[in-house]
Amino acid sequence: MNIKKYIATGILSIIPIYLTYVISRILFQFFANPGAKFFDYIYKLIGKDSVRFLPEIFGFIAVLLIIYIIGMLVSSIFVKKILFSLERVIAGIPVVNIIYKTIKQITSSLGDPNKESFKKVVLIEYPRKDLWTLAMVTGESFDKESNEYYNIYVPTTPNPTSGFMLYALKSEVLETEISVEEGLKIIISGGVIGPDINGIIRK
Repeated sequence: MNIKKYIATGILSIIPIYLTYVISRILFQFFANPGAKFFDYIYKLIGKDSVRFLPEIFGFIAVLLIIYIIGMLVSSIFVKKILFSLERVIAGIPVVNIIYKTIKQITSSLGDPNKESFKKVVLIEYPRKDLWTLAMVTGESFDKESNEYYNIYVPTTPNPTSGFMLYALKSEVLETEISVEEGLKIIISGGVIGPDINGIIRK
């Protein structure tokens, strides 16, 4: 009898579906709630009871429409000039300017399809000798002696959005054959998904 095997397979099959549902619901509520409150208020003004889920659906559509309109306006030259002036004001405010600049760089990176946040996947010898950690190259830099370094982000398992940043000499980094997408799959799955070490290291 493979009862344990079937139970484990069932659980592993359900988890991705359930997590997808939970994340989708959170995103829907995040966008729908502001608009839903407005439509609930409209229903009360006209003296009618709102149909269940209808305010949320209308709210979701309304918020997305507003975001779309904002995107169109921001793309215009006139609004860009206004935003540029506003950014100059923010740049003069201590602490706030650092927060704004950091968030702006992250969102600009995510919003530009031609600009990848992670350039490639490498292996670094960390946290000690003979132990290798999968890491993402985010850029390159040089020291005063013109030594080449990789700017490296080391994500944690199973949540790659948390991690830490390192500067590593190129000569001390192992290049890999895998794509960024494959690297993230390995990290998120804790090594369950993806090739073994021989399939990772560049020959």
